[in-house]
Amino acid sequence: MNKLLRLSRIIDRINQWIGRFIGWLVLLMVLVGVWNVIGRYVGRAVGQNLTSNALIEIQWYIFDLVFLLGAAYALKHDEHVRVDVLYANWPAQRKALIDFIGTLLFLIPFCILVIFFSWNTIAASWAIQEMSPDPGGLPRYPIKTTILISFALLILQGISEAIKKFAIFQGLLQPEEEPHESEL
Repeated sequence: MNKLLRLSRIIDRINQWIGRFIGWLVLLMVLVGVWNVIGRYVGRAVGQNLTSNALIEIQWYIFDLVFLLGAAYALKHDEHVRVDVLYANWPAQRKALIDFIGTLLFLIPFCILVIFFSWNTIAASWAIQEMSPDPGGLPRYPIKTTILISFALLILQGISEAIKKFAIFQGLLQPEEEPHESEL
């Protein structure tokens, strides 16, 4: 079990690093968005085009990266959406068992299905080097690849969470013993 917990910590570190990187992307997304708004209005006032379809699409692509790559980080920090009418009052071992089962029966199979059904579409996008239909738009195939990467990261984080939840269920790890952000 120690080797599995070590693997879990490695996965956690990877997704922690990606999550911190995503935090900077949020700032960049906001700055690009502010420029797009200011550029549109100032550009109209001075008679110049100060923004472009590429800048608008960059803002969308950054949002895609934040949303998709941030999913594993959110799972790591237990910040995903949960309806916890009963769950909130359960003891830690029961919560761990439910999380373990849910990860194995729902999360990981769902991620595998998304990767499986996305693969051909993404491969076709790469084959034709799909571009945005908008004038001056960006290539679409690299951002579509993020779907595969994000769901692979979500599978890895699901494995990490399953390892930790199983250790909690077995009494080998206390919920408060899970590594905190500062320890990663």
